[in-house]
Amino acid sequence: MNRFASILLGLVFSSSALLAQTSVQHFVITQATQEPLKGSTWGIYAKDASGRVLASHNSGTRLMPASNRKLITTGVALHALGPDFRFRTGLGYTGVLQADGTLDGDLYIIGGGDPTIGTQDTTIALKADALFWKWKTLLREKGIKRIHGRIIGDGTAMEGLLEHPSWEFDDMGTYYGTGGNALCFYENTIDMQVSATREGQLINLTQIYPETPWLHVTNYGITGPVGSGNTLYLYTTELAPYAQMHGVFGVDRKPKIESTSNKYGALTCAYYFWQNLRATGWEVTGGYAHVARSGYIQGPDFVETDLAATPKVIGYTESPRLADIARITNERSDNFYAESMLRYMGEKATGKAVYDSCLVAESIVLKDLGLNMDQIYLADGSGLSTRNWVTPEWMVSYLEAIQKSPSFDAFLASLPKPGEGTLASIRFPGCERVRMKSGSLSGTLCYSGYILDEKGKPAITFSILTNSSLAGTSEVRPVLMQMVRRLME
Repeated sequence: MNRFASILLGLVFSSSALLAQTSVQHFVITQATQEPLKGSTWGIYAKDASGRVLASHNSGTRLMPASNRKLITTGVALHALGPDFRFRTGLGYTGVLQADGTLDGDLYIIGGGDPTIGTQDTTIALKADALFWKWKTLLREKGIKRIHGRIIGDGTAMEGLLEHPSWEFDDMGTYYGTGGNALCFYENTIDMQVSATREGQLINLTQIYPETPWLHVTNYGITGPVGSGNTLYLYTTELAPYAQMHGVFGVDRKPKIESTSNKYGALTCAYYFWQNLRATGWEVTGGYAHVARSGYIQGPDFVETDLAATPKVIGYTESPRLADIARITNERSDNFYAESMLRYMGEKATGKAVYDSCLVAESIVLKDLGLNMDQIYLADGSGLSTRNWVTPEWMVSYLEAIQKSPSFDAFLASLPKPGEGTLASIRFPGCERVRMKSGSLSGTLCYSGYILDEKGKPAITFSILTNSSLAGTSEVRPVLMQMVRRLME
C-alpha cells in the first residue's frame, strides 16, 4: 500500500511539474499575484486534444460564466433539436368562413416560440412586411378575403414569467433584459430617441419603433452635468401597460437611440399585422388584441372580454434554421434568442416553459452527453442571471463532450473568431484559429472556446472565467488574451 501511494504521489508531482513548465501555466501563476487579477476570483483550465492539461488555476472553483452560458444553451439546443430545426408560427380562425370569403370570426396568430418575428436582423429573417405577405398568402389560399372580427396575438403556448426572477430589475427594462413568451415582435424591444436639454431639466424622449399605443410612458429622465454619462433605464412591467424612464443623461452627450423592453410582444405583433392588412386593402372590422395569461382576450384597453377559443389552424410559416439563429446568438451575444431556445426546449420536453422545467429538460441532455451536474448550477439561458455557477474544468468538459454531437459542426460554426461580433476589438497574430465566446457582467469577464489545428478541428479546449474584479474590461482583457496566445504556442 505504501509503495502504491509513493507511485501515485510521484505521478502527481510529475504531472504538476510538466504543467508548471508550460509557458501559459508560468504566465498564469505570475498573473495570479499581480494586477489586474490580484484580489479577484478567477480560474482557467485548458487541455489539448490528447487530454494533456496545459493550464490550470482554480479550475474547480464555481464562477459566474456571464454570456459563456450561451455556449451551453446553443450547444444543447442544436444537439436536442438539430441544426435544421425551425420554429413555426400558425394562423387560425374562429367563427364561420362564408362562401364569399368573409370570415365572421377572429383571426389568431399562434406563436410557436420563433424569436425572429419582425427582427432587426434581416440577414437571417424576413422583414415584417415580407412575413405578413406570407401570412396573407395563407389567408388567400384558404379563401379568406375579409375579416369581420379581430386580429388576436396568442403567445400562451409558453407559460411562466417573461424574465428569470433573478435578473436585476433595471436590466429588465433594457433590450438585453427583455423576455418573451411564444409570440414576439422586434425581439420584444422598443427604440426610444433620447437627447439632452438644459442641465437639470427633463430629457427629450420620443418613442421611435415599434408603436405601442396602449403603453403609457412617463419621462423622469434628467439632463445631468458634463461628464455624468448615461444612466437611463426604462422601468416597466407586464402587470400593467405603464412604464417610466428614470436616470441621468449628460448634457454633453449626443442624441442616441435607447433600446428598451416591450412586455407585450403578442399584442404588438397583432397590432402590426392588423395595420398591414388594412394598409393593403383588406377589410378588417374588428380591432387587435392578445390572449392574456388568464386565457381571456384583452384589447389595447386591457379590459378582459371573452375567453380565448381554440382556432382552426390554416397553415404555418417557419423561422430561419436553428443553426443560423445560434450563430447570431453567439456572435452578438443575443440574450433574447438564447432565452427563447431554452424556453422552447422546456416546452417541448416537459409541456411547460417555466424556467424550472426548462432547466430540467436541459439537464437531461447534458447528462446524456456524460456531464456531471452536481457541481454546477444553471439559472437562465443567456447568462444575465448572477445565479449561474460553473467551473472552468466543467466548461472544458462540456466543450469536449459537445464535440461528439452530430450537431457539433453547426455549433463550432456559431462561435465567432476575434474580429467578429462581441470579439470585434480583439486581434492578434494567428487569431483566425480561435473560436470562442465572450461573457461580461459588472466585474466579470470570461472567454471559453477552442483553438483549431490546421484542419479546422479543436486542438485545444479552454475556459477562462474572471469574477469580482475591480479593474475595467480594458485592463483585464489583454491579460486574458495573453493566456490564449500562449495556449496557441
